[in-house]
Amino acid sequence: MGVNKALDRVVGLAMLVIASTVFLYYTIWTLLLPFVDSNHPIQSLFPPRVWAIRIPVILLLLGGAVVGSFLSVVMIRSNRKKAMKARQKAEAAKSK
Repeated sequence: MGVNKALDRVVGLAMLVIASTVFLYYTIWTLLLPFVDSNHPIQSLFPPRVWAIRIPVILLLLGGAVVGSFLSVVMIRSNRKKAMKARQKAEAAKSK
């Protein structure tokens, strides 16, 4: 149990560090960079500003597609199980 708890903490800390880094990078890119001169060397560390909108939109569309696909697979499997149970019930009623 102790090893799993330690591993969970390390994974959680890594996820927190990654999320904080992404948040800081994106915040600097979208909120502070427009006020910096376009020829400043810090501008070379970031992609063009148009991607500040495109990347989140693409991620939202992909996330929505994944969630929608997951829900549809779950619903299809659930309906198959219900149909199978109904068939078995009907066969059991016929055999009586």
